[in-house]
Amino acid sequence: MEMGEYIYKARGVCSRRIRLNIDKGIIISAVFESGCSGNLQGLTRLVEGMAVEDVIRKLKGIDCEGRGTSCPDQLAKALEAYTAENGTQSKAI
Repeated sequence: MEMGEYIYKARGVCSRRIRLNIDKGIIISAVFESGCSGNLQGLTRLVEGMAVEDVIRKLKGIDCEGRGTSCPDQLAKALEAYTAENGTQSKAI
């Protein structure tokens, strides 16, 4: 899959949306709308350049204060939704 923007509506967290740019299965950028700015900037910088499936594996299931989800978990869910719609073939950089 070539590079494209994907927007995911976050659920159960302070963030409203996650905007992703993915190229050949690699996260180019991730931007959260609302939420804890410093933490989310750190999270997005850490995942940039990573393979989609690696990020899903590391972040899926993280809970925030008993909500059953978190911003990292929502990012994993966004990546799963992107993968389901577009497929991925990552090439690690």
